[in-house]
Amino acid sequence: MLKKVARWVVPGVCAAVAVWVLATRWGSVLSAHPAYLVLLLAVGAAGLLGLIRPVRYRWLVLPLVLVVPLAWLRPFPADGAPLAAGVRVVDRWDSIELRPEQGTPTEGLVFFQGARVDARAYLPLLSRVAERGALVVVVKAPLDFAMLAPTGGLLDGHPEITRWTSAGHSLGGVAASGLAADDDRVRGLLLWASYPAQDLSGRDLDVTSVSGDRDGFTTPQDVLDKRPLLPAGTRYEVVPGAVHAFFGDYGPQPGDGEPATDRARAQDRIVEVSAEALGL
Repeated sequence: MLKKVARWVVPGVCAAVAVWVLATRWGSVLSAHPAYLVLLLAVGAAGLLGLIRPVRYRWLVLPLVLVVPLAWLRPFPADGAPLAAGVRVVDRWDSIELRPEQGTPTEGLVFFQGARVDARAYLPLLSRVAERGALVVVVKAPLDFAMLAPTGGLLDGHPEITRWTSAGHSLGGVAASGLAADDDRVRGLLLWASYPAQDLSGRDLDVTSVSGDRDGFTTPQDVLDKRPLLPAGTRYEVVPGAVHAFFGDYGPQPGDGEPATDRARAQDRIVEVSAEALGL
Protein backbone atom coordinates (compact mmCIF):
# COMPACT_ATOMS: atom_id res chain seq x y z
CA MET A 1 0.00 0.00 0.00
CA LEU A 2 2.80 2.39 0.93
CA LYS A 3 4.54 1.75 -2.37
CA LYS A 4 1.34 2.46 -4.27
CA VAL A 5 0.91 5.79 -2.48
CA ALA A 6 4.55 6.69 -3.07
CA ARG A 7 4.10 5.77 -6.72
CA TRP A 8 1.84 8.82 -7.11
CA VAL A 9 3.01 11.13 -4.33
CA VAL A 10 6.71 11.28 -5.21
CA PRO A 11 6.32 12.25 -8.88
CA GLY A 12 3.32 14.42 -8.00
CA VAL A 13 5.38 16.48 -5.56
CA CYS A 14 8.18 16.87 -8.09
CA ALA A 15 5.80 18.09 -10.78
CA ALA A 16 3.82 20.32 -8.41
CA VAL A 17 6.86 22.16 -7.04
CA ALA A 18 8.20 22.86 -10.53
CA VAL A 19 4.82 24.13 -11.72
CA TRP A 20 4.33 26.24 -8.57
CA VAL A 21 7.70 27.99 -8.91
CA LEU A 22 7.29 28.59 -12.64
CA ALA A 23 3.72 29.84 -12.26
CA THR A 24 4.49 32.25 -9.43
CA ARG A 25 7.98 33.43 -10.44
CA TRP A 26 8.03 33.00 -14.21
CA GLY A 27 9.47 36.43 -14.95
CA SER A 28 12.22 36.11 -12.35
CA VAL A 29 13.17 32.59 -13.43
CA LEU A 30 13.19 33.46 -17.13
CA SER A 31 15.36 36.55 -16.66
CA ALA A 32 17.86 34.83 -14.34
CA HIS A 33 20.85 32.63 -15.05
CA PRO A 34 19.43 29.56 -16.87
CA ALA A 35 20.64 27.00 -14.30
CA TYR A 36 17.52 27.30 -12.14
CA LEU A 37 15.15 27.02 -15.10
CA VAL A 38 16.95 23.92 -16.37
CA LEU A 39 16.70 22.22 -12.98
CA LEU A 40 13.03 23.10 -12.61
CA LEU A 41 12.21 21.73 -16.05
CA ALA A 42 14.19 18.56 -15.41
CA VAL A 43 12.53 17.89 -12.04
CA GLY A 44 9.09 18.75 -13.42
CA ALA A 45 9.58 16.50 -16.44
CA ALA A 46 10.72 13.63 -14.22
CA GLY A 47 7.63 14.08 -12.08
CA LEU A 48 5.26 14.15 -15.04
CA LEU A 49 6.91 11.09 -16.53
CA GLY A 50 6.43 9.27 -13.25
CA LEU A 51 2.73 10.17 -13.23
CA ILE A 52 2.17 9.06 -16.81
CA ARG A 53 3.86 5.71 -16.58
CA PRO A 54 5.51 3.63 -13.84
CA VAL A 55 9.23 4.19 -13.42
CA ARG A 56 11.77 2.62 -11.15
CA TYR A 57 11.99 4.43 -7.83
CA ARG A 58 15.70 5.02 -8.20
CA TRP A 59 14.98 7.27 -11.19
CA LEU A 60 12.99 9.57 -8.89
CA VAL A 61 15.54 9.76 -6.07
CA LEU A 62 17.49 12.69 -7.52
CA PRO A 63 14.40 14.77 -8.44
CA LEU A 64 12.97 14.12 -4.97
CA VAL A 65 16.22 15.22 -3.30
CA LEU A 66 16.19 18.42 -5.39
CA VAL A 67 12.57 19.35 -4.64
CA VAL A 68 13.14 21.00 -1.25
CA PRO A 69 16.12 23.17 -2.28
CA LEU A 70 14.39 24.10 -5.54
CA ALA A 71 11.33 25.26 -3.60
CA TRP A 72 13.50 27.17 -1.13
CA LEU A 73 15.38 28.86 -3.98
CA ARG A 74 12.17 30.42 -5.32
CA PRO A 75 13.38 34.00 -5.76
CA PHE A 76 12.19 37.28 -4.30
CA PRO A 77 10.91 39.04 -7.44
CA ALA A 78 11.85 42.53 -8.56
CA ASP A 79 8.94 44.87 -7.95
CA GLY A 80 9.30 46.79 -11.20
CA ALA A 81 10.56 50.11 -9.83
CA PRO A 82 11.64 52.44 -12.66
CA LEU A 83 15.25 52.84 -13.72
CA ALA A 84 17.07 56.13 -13.98
CA ALA A 85 16.87 57.99 -17.26
CA GLY A 86 19.98 58.29 -19.38
CA VAL A 87 21.08 54.68 -18.86
CA ARG A 88 21.32 51.96 -21.49
CA VAL A 89 20.56 48.39 -20.39
CA VAL A 90 22.24 45.38 -21.99
CA ASP A 91 20.69 42.13 -20.75
CA ARG A 92 22.78 38.99 -21.27
CA TRP A 93 22.27 35.42 -20.08
CA ASP A 94 24.87 35.79 -17.31
CA SER A 95 24.85 39.52 -16.54
CA ILE A 96 23.08 42.84 -16.96
CA GLU A 97 25.08 45.89 -17.99
CA LEU A 98 24.08 49.45 -17.20
CA ARG A 99 25.86 52.11 -19.25
CA PRO A 100 25.47 55.87 -19.21
CA GLU A 101 24.18 57.04 -22.57
CA GLN A 102 26.61 59.93 -22.59
CA GLY A 103 30.37 59.44 -22.57
CA THR A 104 32.62 56.42 -22.17
CA PRO A 105 33.02 55.40 -18.53
CA THR A 106 36.40 54.43 -17.10
CA GLU A 107 35.01 53.57 -13.66
CA GLY A 108 33.44 50.13 -13.34
CA LEU A 109 31.28 48.47 -10.70
CA VAL A 110 30.66 44.72 -10.71
CA PHE A 111 27.73 43.79 -8.48
CA PHE A 112 26.65 40.48 -6.92
CA GLN A 113 23.01 39.97 -5.89
CA GLY A 114 21.79 38.81 -2.50
CA ALA A 115 20.77 35.18 -2.11
CA ARG A 116 17.48 34.27 -3.81
CA VAL A 117 16.91 37.85 -5.00
CA ASP A 118 16.04 38.60 -8.62
CA ALA A 119 19.08 40.43 -10.01
CA ARG A 120 16.74 42.97 -11.62
CA ALA A 121 15.72 44.16 -8.15
CA TYR A 122 19.00 46.08 -7.92
CA LEU A 123 18.72 47.87 -11.25
CA PRO A 124 16.71 50.89 -10.02
CA LEU A 125 19.39 51.78 -7.46
CA LEU A 126 22.39 50.83 -9.58
CA SER A 127 21.06 52.68 -12.63
CA ARG A 128 21.27 55.87 -10.57
CA VAL A 129 24.94 55.12 -9.98
CA ALA A 130 25.52 54.32 -13.66
CA GLU A 131 23.78 57.54 -14.66
CA ARG A 132 26.57 59.47 -12.93
CA GLY A 133 29.19 57.98 -15.23
CA ALA A 134 30.02 54.38 -14.31
CA LEU A 135 29.70 51.06 -16.09
CA VAL A 136 27.74 48.71 -13.84
CA VAL A 137 27.82 44.95 -14.42
CA VAL A 138 25.22 43.03 -12.41
CA VAL A 139 26.17 39.36 -12.26
CA LYS A 140 23.41 36.80 -12.75
CA ALA A 141 24.55 34.06 -10.41
CA PRO A 142 23.50 30.44 -10.95
CA LEU A 143 20.44 29.71 -8.77
CA ASP A 144 20.55 33.38 -7.65
CA PHE A 145 23.33 32.35 -5.27
CA ALA A 146 26.33 34.67 -5.61
CA MET A 147 28.88 32.20 -4.27
CA LEU A 148 28.23 30.03 -7.35
CA ALA A 149 29.02 32.83 -9.80
CA PRO A 150 32.18 32.22 -11.86
CA THR A 151 34.49 35.22 -11.59
CA GLY A 152 37.26 34.15 -13.95
CA GLY A 153 37.30 36.50 -16.93
CA LEU A 154 34.47 38.57 -15.51
CA LEU A 155 36.30 41.84 -16.08
CA ASP A 156 38.12 40.90 -19.28
CA GLY A 157 35.45 42.17 -21.65
CA HIS A 158 35.83 45.79 -20.57
CA PRO A 159 39.37 47.00 -21.32
CA GLU A 160 38.15 50.60 -21.26
CA ILE A 161 37.64 50.41 -17.49
CA THR A 162 40.72 51.61 -15.60
CA ARG A 163 39.39 51.13 -12.08
CA TRP A 164 37.04 48.43 -10.84
CA THR A 165 35.03 48.29 -7.64
CA SER A 166 33.50 45.00 -6.54
CA ALA A 167 30.16 45.25 -4.75
CA GLY A 168 27.35 43.13 -3.42
CA HIS A 169 24.32 42.91 -1.18
CA SER A 170 24.20 40.46 1.73
CA LEU A 171 25.71 37.14 0.54
CA GLY A 172 26.63 38.96 -2.65
CA GLY A 173 29.01 41.06 -0.59
CA VAL A 174 30.86 37.89 0.41
CA ALA A 175 31.29 37.02 -3.27
CA ALA A 176 32.37 40.60 -4.00
CA SER A 177 34.98 40.37 -1.25
CA GLY A 178 36.31 37.18 -2.80
CA LEU A 179 36.70 38.88 -6.18
CA ALA A 180 38.44 41.83 -4.54
CA ALA A 181 40.86 39.43 -2.86
CA ASP A 182 41.59 37.44 -6.03
CA ASP A 183 41.73 40.04 -8.82
CA ASP A 184 44.32 42.82 -8.64
CA ARG A 185 42.31 44.94 -11.06
CA VAL A 186 39.73 45.47 -8.33
CA ARG A 187 40.77 48.51 -6.31
CA GLY A 188 37.57 49.14 -4.39
CA LEU A 189 35.02 47.16 -2.39
CA LEU A 190 31.46 48.31 -1.72
CA LEU A 191 29.44 46.32 0.79
CA TRP A 192 25.68 46.70 1.01
CA ALA A 193 24.45 45.18 4.28
CA SER A 194 27.31 42.71 4.17
CA TYR A 195 30.80 41.81 5.35
CA PRO A 196 33.65 39.61 4.08
CA ALA A 197 34.27 35.99 4.97
CA GLN A 198 38.06 36.34 4.66
CA ASP A 199 40.62 38.72 6.14
CA LEU A 200 41.11 41.74 3.87
CA SER A 201 42.66 43.97 6.52
CA GLY A 202 46.07 43.92 4.85
CA ARG A 203 44.83 44.56 1.32
CA ASP A 204 45.25 47.89 -0.47
CA LEU A 205 41.54 48.43 -1.07
CA ASP A 206 39.22 51.42 -0.85
CA VAL A 207 36.35 49.91 1.13
CA THR A 208 32.94 51.37 1.88
CA SER A 209 30.43 49.55 4.06
CA VAL A 210 26.81 50.71 3.93
CA SER A 211 24.34 49.17 6.37
CA GLY A 212 21.00 49.83 8.02
CA ASP A 213 20.52 50.07 11.77
CA ARG A 214 17.21 48.15 11.59
CA ASP A 215 18.56 45.29 9.48
CA GLY A 216 17.34 41.93 10.75
CA PHE A 217 19.94 39.88 8.85
CA THR A 218 23.18 41.89 8.75
CA THR A 219 22.76 43.51 12.13
CA PRO A 220 24.79 46.48 13.42
CA GLN A 221 26.54 44.04 15.77
CA ASP A 222 27.49 41.81 12.82
CA VAL A 223 29.07 44.76 11.02
CA LEU A 224 30.92 45.76 14.20
CA ASP A 225 32.20 42.24 14.83
CA LYS A 226 33.59 41.95 11.28
CA ARG A 227 35.50 45.24 11.31
CA PRO A 228 38.85 43.51 11.99
CA LEU A 229 38.52 41.78 8.59
CA LEU A 230 38.53 45.09 6.69
CA PRO A 231 41.29 47.69 6.17
CA ALA A 232 41.72 50.34 8.85
CA GLY A 233 40.65 53.09 6.46
CA THR A 234 37.27 51.54 5.67
CA ARG A 235 34.38 53.98 5.56
CA TYR A 236 31.33 52.83 7.52
CA GLU A 237 28.02 54.45 6.69
CA VAL A 238 24.92 53.53 8.69
CA VAL A 239 21.58 54.48 7.13
CA PRO A 240 19.20 55.35 10.00
CA GLY A 241 16.02 53.29 10.04
CA ALA A 242 16.97 51.15 7.03
CA VAL A 243 16.38 47.41 6.81
CA HIS A 244 17.94 44.66 4.71
CA ALA A 245 15.34 44.79 1.93
CA PHE A 246 15.87 48.53 1.36
CA PHE A 247 19.08 47.71 -0.55
CA GLY A 248 17.00 46.42 -3.44
CA ASP A 249 13.48 46.71 -4.81
CA TYR A 250 11.96 43.32 -4.10
CA GLY A 251 9.46 44.09 -1.36
CA PRO A 252 9.63 43.00 2.30
CA GLN A 253 11.76 40.03 3.34
CA PRO A 254 10.55 37.63 6.07
CA GLY A 255 12.81 37.82 9.12
CA ASP A 256 13.97 41.36 8.38
CA GLY A 257 13.77 44.18 10.91
CA GLU A 258 11.09 46.85 11.14
CA PRO A 259 12.01 50.01 9.20
CA ALA A 260 12.04 53.37 10.94
CA THR A 261 12.29 55.45 7.77
CA ASP A 262 10.76 55.31 4.32
CA ARG A 263 12.35 53.32 1.51
CA ALA A 264 12.91 56.31 -0.79
CA ARG A 265 14.83 58.31 1.83
CA ALA A 266 17.02 55.34 2.73
CA GLN A 267 17.72 54.50 -0.90
CA ASP A 268 18.69 58.08 -1.70
CA ARG A 269 21.41 57.78 0.93
CA ILE A 270 22.52 54.35 -0.29
CA VAL A 271 22.93 55.69 -3.83
CA GLU A 272 24.76 58.80 -2.67
CA VAL A 273 27.29 56.89 -0.57
CA SER A 274 27.79 54.31 -3.33
CA ALA A 275 28.47 57.00 -5.92
CA GLU A 276 30.95 58.64 -3.55
CA ALA A 277 32.72 55.29 -3.14
CA LEU A 278 33.31 55.29 -6.89
CA GLY A 279 34.41 58.92 -6.91
CA LEU A 280 31.37 60.04 -8.90
